[in-house]
Amino acid sequence: MNASTLSSTTTLPAGPSEPPMVQTLRWLTRPISFLESCRRRYGDNFSVKFLSFQNPTVMLSDPEAIRALYSERKHGLPPGRSVALMPVMGASSVLLLEGSEHLERRKVMLPPFHGERMRSYESIVREAAEREIESWPQGEVFALHPRMQSITMEVILRAVFGVSDAERGKGLRELLPQLLGQSASTGLQLRVLLSNRFQRGDPLEDLRRLTRDIDELLLAEIAERRLDPNLQQREDILSLLMSARMEDGSAMSDRDLRDQLVTLLLAGHETTATALAWTFDLLLRHPAQLARLTAEVQEGGEDTRSGAGEYMRAVISESLRLRPVVPLAGRRLNEDLDVGDLHLPAGTDVTPVMWLTHTRPDLYPEPYAFRPERFLDNPPTTYGWIPYGGGVRRCLGASFAEFEMRVVLETVLRSRVLESADSRAERVARRNVTFSPRHGTRVRAVTRVTPRRAPAEPVAA
Repeated sequence: MNASTLSSTTTLPAGPSEPPMVQTLRWLTRPISFLESCRRRYGDNFSVKFLSFQNPTVMLSDPEAIRALYSERKHGLPPGRSVALMPVMGASSVLLLEGSEHLERRKVMLPPFHGERMRSYESIVREAAEREIESWPQGEVFALHPRMQSITMEVILRAVFGVSDAERGKGLRELLPQLLGQSASTGLQLRVLLSNRFQRGDPLEDLRRLTRDIDELLLAEIAERRLDPNLQQREDILSLLMSARMEDGSAMSDRDLRDQLVTLLLAGHETTATALAWTFDLLLRHPAQLARLTAEVQEGGEDTRSGAGEYMRAVISESLRLRPVVPLAGRRLNEDLDVGDLHLPAGTDVTPVMWLTHTRPDLYPEPYAFRPERFLDNPPTTYGWIPYGGGVRRCLGASFAEFEMRVVLETVLRSRVLESADSRAERVARRNVTFSPRHGTRVRAVTRVTPRRAPAEPVAA
């Protein structure tokens, strides 16, 4: 059975009765309010109806149900992922492939994002952060989210793309932010949903034109890289992927490489920048936690380079719990799902909801409080903390993202003192597939003055 043949008599969990248009608008404009109201009324599991999908989507927040969903490898992708991402990422994207093709690509792409290979990019991350921080105005209000995007963009261009041609780099620095801005537009998302529903017009025409301009630059970079006699000595991820081989001994095609580069851009740039902006927003509203983290950074010396401190890791985990950047990571059931009182037939579209899982009081006492200490004392169950999804489709760049966050946070806290410019906490806004700070996390920053240590007293003879 697939989603298009689900019986009209199939019983799914209850959910809102509003028309799909109303539910879609609530999801696009007030996502947290929408999710919370559904949980209050319908419990851990409920069904929603969005404009572009023929059948309801079942949303889960119970860890045992999520475990059952993610443990089965045969479940496929829901249609929404291809609708939202295919026009930009391309058909070969590791995020859009399924089955053995997905597993093979994932196996090839995973090594650069772990271990010593990942840590070799620390100098790139630190240099990008330091250069950006130097441009911050002293004592004036500015939005931090775009500044974090600038850092993560530079990391992508240098560590992932390995762009060395100045003109090509300049072109990508101009075009890639436009791509990210257009693809994140809530208005565009709504137009796509309406177009899919009513089969009228092409709301992605401008986006496709921009993508073609970017492809021209990326494919030129790939063609030039193939001719590089020092390819095997290069450490950027494009070069590593170019040298990698699939199980049958074949290499990735130019188009395949292009699709993975754009995937890494969209999956690794926006998400990490947003997670950093949320982390600063939370820290600036919790002085005790900010002071503890700053002390760890300042006092740790070389021990906390690359953000290796224990409290740093706890802060990031708690931030990702309270402000999960990607709210959904669903599947289309290939087999029936039966767990507890939940019974869903094959063909049902199902997704865990990170926000609802992360704010369960049975998992997290005082679930809406920012308490990094909870990750020092009693780490949650595997499926009670899912900012990166789970199972065979868990974000392959999760370790790299947290590594990059630690380096950037440590670099900022060593050199600047920040304060929030807004009295109220940031509200959540949707940007394509992410939950972002509505106003960009507005702050003021001044240079941190580190007191000089007094010279040691001479030792008496």
